[in-house]
Amino acid sequence: MKLSSKNLYIVSTPIGNLDDITIRAINVLKKSDLILCEDTRHSFKLLSHLKIKKKLLPYHKFNEKKELANINKYINEGKILSLISDAGTPTLSDPGRLLIQFCIKEKINIVPIPGVSSITASMSVSGFKDQFLFYGFLPKTENELEKTLSLLSNNDFTQVFFIPALKINFYLKKFKKFFAGRQILIAKEITKLHETFYRASLDQIKLFKKTIKGELTIAISEKNTKDKTFNERKIIEKAKLYLKKYSLKDVVNLIFESEKINKKKIYQICLNIKNNEKNN
Repeated sequence: MKLSSKNLYIVSTPIGNLDDITIRAINVLKKSDLILCEDTRHSFKLLSHLKIKKKLLPYHKFNEKKELANINKYINEGKILSLISDAGTPTLSDPGRLLIQFCIKEKINIVPIPGVSSITASMSVSGFKDQFLFYGFLPKTENELEKTLSLLSNNDFTQVFFIPALKINFYLKKFKKFFAGRQILIAKEITKLHETFYRASLDQIKLFKKTIKGELTIAISEKNTKDKTFNERKIIEKAKLYLKKYSLKDVVNLIFESEKINKKKIYQICLNIKNNEKNN
């Protein structure tokens, strides 16, 4: 396989198991003059495993803008460059977007070398609808997180997030609040020795008692629009509020439009509330 110095190669690397790398990726790394990477110490371990000796250049979120001029210089000198991240497919919640935009602007050809991704790995074993939204890392502050999840909860499809394992309970509480009735998959240490998948409904999952480490990939299922298990308390609260202003029929329609759940169940809840109010 012949490489061109007029290209930038975006090379996917393993997310845990070092054997999860393609033959093409190995060949590209072997023939690269320079390899841009997040952490040279981390990438050195991978290259040592593959018996590849190449110059590694630090390229991370703290220097990615500053290094663009140097990268352009290397390409103009005819050097073959590839970009890798610490794990998985580069530029997905990792540095590289600025470099991609720069190459597009400078008409430098960008060549993806596909491979492992924790996003697709998690989705492949989730059992959830394969129409999904990948968000990446969620906000860290409570207010910003609630704003984001409030918007995302209106979407019907599967959603995938990255979160730090140390904050799993903080995020779980919010997932339970905004994605009630959905299923969750928590993927921990994918492809590694202690690979673990936690599966549960968000209405029933309990908070973690023990501290877990690392980075988690979270998949939350699509809405069940046929006969979903919904948050009955939430429906009752809405119904009580709306019935003070609107007719029974209007309240059922309003709740159905916002929740997209079984209309007969909504009607029965609203009717029970109305009858109880008459009897009291």
